[in-house]
Amino acid sequence: MTKLRLVFMGTPDFAVPVLDAFLKNGDEIAAVYSQPPRPAGRGQKLTPSPVQAFAEQNGLDARHPVSLKTPEAQAEFTALNADAAIVVAYGLLLPKPILEAPKHGCFNLHASLLPRWRGAAPIHRAIMAGDTETGVCAMQMDVGLDTGPVLLRETVPITPRMTVSELHNELVRVGAPLMLRAVHGFAKGEIQPQVQATEGVTYAAKLLKDEGRIDWSRSAVEIDRAVRALNPGIGTSFELNGERIKLLAAEPVDGRDTLGTALDDAGTIACGEGALRLLKLQRPGKTPVAIGDFLRGLPLPKGSRVG
Repeated sequence: MTKLRLVFMGTPDFAVPVLDAFLKNGDEIAAVYSQPPRPAGRGQKLTPSPVQAFAEQNGLDARHPVSLKTPEAQAEFTALNADAAIVVAYGLLLPKPILEAPKHGCFNLHASLLPRWRGAAPIHRAIMAGDTETGVCAMQMDVGLDTGPVLLRETVPITPRMTVSELHNELVRVGAPLMLRAVHGFAKGEIQPQVQATEGVTYAAKLLKDEGRIDWSRSAVEIDRAVRALNPGIGTSFELNGERIKLLAAEPVDGRDTLGTALDDAGTIACGEGALRLLKLQRPGKTPVAIGDFLRGLPLPKGSRVG
């Protein structure tokens, strides 16, 4: 496989295995771009992104500009004289001068089967929508939002109880080798990009904190999807006796009563359709526990209400 001179652009842990794949392949990594360090932890200490940390551990040129819109930033990028840029969950839009600078252009690994779930949160939205499959696409980037032609794609099933972490890990597993094949295949003229379909376009909007507050008027199936999609992350929660309780795991079951009412003493709550059996919870300032341990500390007797 011909070696390429590459710029890698990514920020979260989802992107690290892709960078590692190109590094192990022997490609030359001219520079690694990620978003700037952010405050994290109780001390709010500036912490580098997973991609920046990996790059520095491997002796790579790690860069984290606030913007790529300035002439200076674009000149620095162009001066790298890259064959291609590999972009995985970078988090910044690439202006046209950046997209056009590498010899073969810029390539993105997107965590959905485009054109479904273009945008910021495709893994979460696929679970929340009840999709039975998703996947990854290696695409050639243009100025639109995930609108470029696709080089390769691979489908991944979403099993009924799959969590966002489990789906994330499966997409990473198939995505890194897919991206490697796609970029090298394109550079050698062996793969031709295919224009995305104009039908079936959906957008994976950025997750909002308010989406994590459980609405008991929704069906148990919908709430269960939200719990599996939003933990960890913004999380899902409800109110009980004046406390904000995090709901970390649950499952839909049969049952019917007034919304938000406990159907038994074991943590089964009536929803707009069906009921939700609570499985794992966390009180403020406490560690996560299974429902049995939770109820010993904070009972939820039959007929009581949650908010």
